[in-house]
Amino acid sequence: MRTAPRILAYLHALLLLGGIVLVPFGLTPALAQSTAFERWVEELWPQARKKGVSKKIFRRAFKGVAPDPEVLKRAEHQPEFVKPIWKYLESAVSAKRIETGRKMARKYPRLLRKIEARTGVDRHIVLAIWGMETNYGSFMGKDYVIRSLATLGFQGTRRKYGRTQLLAALQILQNGDITAAKMTGSWAGAMGHTQFIPTTYNAHAVDYTGDGRRNIWGSIPDALASTGNYLKISKWRPGETWGYEVDLPKGFNYALTGRKRIKTLEQWQALGIRRARGKGFPRPDDRAAIILPTGANGPAFAVINNFRSILRYNNATSYALAVGHLADRIRNPGAKGFAKAWPVDYLPLARTERFELQRLLAARGLLKGKVDGILGSGTRAAVRAYQKANGMAVDGYPSAVVLKHLQRGG
Repeated sequence: MRTAPRILAYLHALLLLGGIVLVPFGLTPALAQSTAFERWVEELWPQARKKGVSKKIFRRAFKGVAPDPEVLKRAEHQPEFVKPIWKYLESAVSAKRIETGRKMARKYPRLLRKIEARTGVDRHIVLAIWGMETNYGSFMGKDYVIRSLATLGFQGTRRKYGRTQLLAALQILQNGDITAAKMTGSWAGAMGHTQFIPTTYNAHAVDYTGDGRRNIWGSIPDALASTGNYLKISKWRPGETWGYEVDLPKGFNYALTGRKRIKTLEQWQALGIRRARGKGFPRPDDRAAIILPTGANGPAFAVINNFRSILRYNNATSYALAVGHLADRIRNPGAKGFAKAWPVDYLPLARTERFELQRLLAARGLLKGKVDGILGSGTRAAVRAYQKANGMAVDGYPSAVVLKHLQRGG
């Protein structure tokens, strides 16, 4: 009869790996989850020890820690991925944030000049990231980073991320840059004025002030210099901008769009592309890709290398576009919003709609890849094929308009 507990333990382990907690007879779900979480933490200890974390630091970090259900909810609703881009930009590049950015430029001119000289990164981009991440330090997050990352590592769809970042956060505590009590940040474990995740902090944060601590929580110089350093490591090219809004010619071949289709700005001009509002390109030799965040009916952008560097900070097109645009507006008081209006009828797809779109494309033999809800190059190619066959603009944009057309059996 001794095999029964072993089988039960084995089943429990399998279910826990899938984010499911097995509730033994007589235990409440809350108590069962608490027991499973404690076991998970103990199983994490050998990995932390290999990273150089002491038992004392480990125990202190997890004292009183339990999973936070709010973290899992927020993980499913990141604004840069679920908001329509025009709504996201409206709040991200607000008049108030632009004005505060200009005030910060006037308040810290010497610091910003030195960071730009050291890293080659445009000071206005550094300011824009500071504004985007914490509204210039006015809200850096109040969640206990260890609890947030332990929650993500224990259950949900981001367990690998959570575990990796949690181990890195424990190393930060071990190194003494911050105490557990002061290690606060966002639900995803991003920390400080410019919201570094722990692995990025360990690799790229700098001690600008020379006090022996990389204090991105309490030192604006450390935080902004760390941001400049990270963008430099991310292959930022000094003297170049992030990109430009452009006008596309009539009859443009939308198959040429996408971040992998790169030509010089001069070559794009030869294909009829022009900078918006009649301006010229100051560096025609810069290599750029054309992106259409909302398809053929919305603004188009020629993005160059530094746009990809911003994406290293947050891999969302809406985020990188907001940072670049906010930087332009901070730099130039006369700068305006985008020339072309956003197509508000072309709403982005919700998660269930993305699966539905892929299923319908696959049923027509247009999508050969996996139905996974991820709208990558394969899905966009399938959308283009469908659009071409149905007399639509062949931009590959997986919008609600395309989905409705598919649902009607077009």
